Amino acid sequence: MFSLTVRDHFMIAHSFRGAVFGPAQALHGATYVVDLEVRRPAFDPDGLVVDIGLATQVLREELARLNYRNLDELPEFAGQNTTTEFLAHALFQRLAQRIAAGAMGPHAVPGSASGGLTAMRVSLNESHVASAAYEAALGR
Repeated sequence: MFSLTVRDHFMIAHSFRGAVFGPAQALHGATYVVDLEVRRPAFDPDGLVVDIGLATQVLREELARLNYRNLDELPEFAGQNTTTEFLAHALFQRLAQRIAAGAMGPHAVPGSASGGLTAMRVSLNESHVASAAYEAALGR
């Protein structure tokens, strides 16, 4: 299996509900370093997993929707504790939709003539000692 990883970051504010979160129940900020890893069993016709520039651009566009935002105020996250794990999954879903729509090029689309991307992992690093990720197959 071949893979390609690109990295970016974003900054948000949010709060959590529930005693388990202690002081994080209050509004606080977080800066996440995000790794997007995409995989496929064979190269595309251009000898790539996916174009690095397109992968970087798509990740940057998705993170821009959240950057410098208070996640508590976004309707799409209403009623959710936007934990690191939750955000990894939410970003995975958005990126999977973008890939399926061709945003990373026609050869990246799962099930395309060239096979397309078959799996993806989205990792959010909230510090140098803690991270969370979500990974799954694409195109199912």
